[in-house]
Amino acid sequence: MSKGYLSLVLHAHLPFVRHPEEEYFLEENWLYEAITETYIPLINVYEGLVRDNIPFRVTMSLTPPLVSMLQDPLLQDRYLRHIDKLIELSEKEISRTAYEPHYHGLAMMYHQKYIEAKDVFINQYQCDLVQAFKKFQDLGFLEIITCGATHGFLPILHKTQKMAETQIKVAVEHYTEVFDRPPRGIWLPECGYTPGVDYILKEAGIKYFFVDSHGIMHADPAPRYGVYSPLYCPSGVAAFGRDHESSKQVWSSKEGYPGDCDYREYYRDIGFTLDFDYIKPYIHPEGIRVNTGIKYWRITGDTEYKEAYRPDWAKEKAAQHAGNFMFNREKQVEHLSAHMDRKPIIVAPYDAELFGHWWYEGPMWIDFLIRKIVYDQDTVELISPVDYLEEYPTNQVALPSESSWGYKGYSEYWLEGSNDWIYPHLDGIGRRMVELAETYYAVFKKLSKTNIKFRALNQAARELLLAQSSDWPFIMKTGTMVPYANKRVFTHIGRFNKLYDDIKNNFLDENWLNEVESRDNVFTTIDCVKYYMKNGSSKSISKKKKKKTPKKEETKKCLT
Repeated sequence: MSKGYLSLVLHAHLPFVRHPEEEYFLEENWLYEAITETYIPLINVYEGLVRDNIPFRVTMSLTPPLVSMLQDPLLQDRYLRHIDKLIELSEKEISRTAYEPHYHGLAMMYHQKYIEAKDVFINQYQCDLVQAFKKFQDLGFLEIITCGATHGFLPILHKTQKMAETQIKVAVEHYTEVFDRPPRGIWLPECGYTPGVDYILKEAGIKYFFVDSHGIMHADPAPRYGVYSPLYCPSGVAAFGRDHESSKQVWSSKEGYPGDCDYREYYRDIGFTLDFDYIKPYIHPEGIRVNTGIKYWRITGDTEYKEAYRPDWAKEKAAQHAGNFMFNREKQVEHLSAHMDRKPIIVAPYDAELFGHWWYEGPMWIDFLIRKIVYDQDTVELISPVDYLEEYPTNQVALPSESSWGYKGYSEYWLEGSNDWIYPHLDGIGRRMVELAETYYAVFKKLSKTNIKFRALNQAARELLLAQSSDWPFIMKTGTMVPYANKRVFTHIGRFNKLYDDIKNNFLDENWLNEVESRDNVFTTIDCVKYYMKNGSSKSISKKKKKKTPKKEETKKCLT
């Protein structure tokens, strides 16, 4: 019988990037790379575990933008074009490296990988990978949770009425439509929490969320069990804290597993190293060199010279690291369980795209880890947070502190000199959206869904949500692809303001609206009035309500 639990949480998210107006769009590659290198490899791991009758429990967020892109026919077709190009390139590489034994086997490895990825995509799941993850949830192995509608950073959006609330409630509605059940948990975008957000979660039916370690450790009152047991917020929603030790072993650039010398080097790709004329058909049509995903070198060390990648060495190292991670969790649980009157839960959350995309051996590591946990020990058991709440419905009541898992732990990464200019605009169009919902409430309810004003009001809501994505200020802060992030913010704010003016002036350009709807086609069933009315179906969160004590029936499940 286990002494404690490990909750492995994978946060799968990409910003909504879809550009039907161009045949090839560079930033769409983010999705295609993630499908090939992260999502399909994870699906293969889950398939293998199910096939071998190995019980496992993993929690995974699938954000609404990612789900929408994975189910979009245009992007599905473009992914097939992308994978066909990789298959063609890998075939050429098999011929080119015929007399280079170090690389020839790797070329064949990539070719086989791409053939199998295409088979999984087309033949197993008919181009809809969301159905794969849904299948594992229905089987009871995966707990899929939701996120903010467009990954909006809630501690800032919560300052404007209805903005955080709409991010959450649109996401819950979208999840329910896709997965045929309401979500029980949520990944707050960037783990960004501020007091009061939990009341919105409560109203939306969410049972639990995650915060970084200091969100729990700085809670009021202080947590009795640290991050190794959840807290109930005054609203009654549970908050789980990230375990620093398990995170450091994977994330740390100095101590983390992905930096091992035997793993594949991410930053050296044939898209940048091979002759331009040879590689040109497989990079950007304008000649911009990009990652192809074919990488022949291992990390080797902190040196410009890189040795050839050895898959057998990397596999052995992944098994060793999985064993080491499990051993450390065993010792951690043994220590904690001796000082707690309940089984501890170690929450280990990561960006899903780390596994396979950045850390090529990551999915293999997860596979080894799960198998080792099942067969090689009996101290630690995999669990989902919702399972823990069912086992331990009585928990301490405390208010987590405002926090995020970003640099320095608060809001600085999304609110500083490079990106602070966007928030007055977001605040302004947010207030305008509430004004539109208030002004046209009576009219909106009488309009058919094909009416141009009905469509325009809902499209304004989509543009607002897309402008609020935390990805844009994040990109501005990191300094990568900044022109694209700037363009997206300007585009969505501009479209919103045009829609606002046209609605107010009763002068709508249907051809232009058709074009915008075809590009920003997320959340097709959104109801702008339902979400943005000040006194509509969603109650606003007041300061007084934030301090409200739990109801009697909730207090019974609280350990004080």
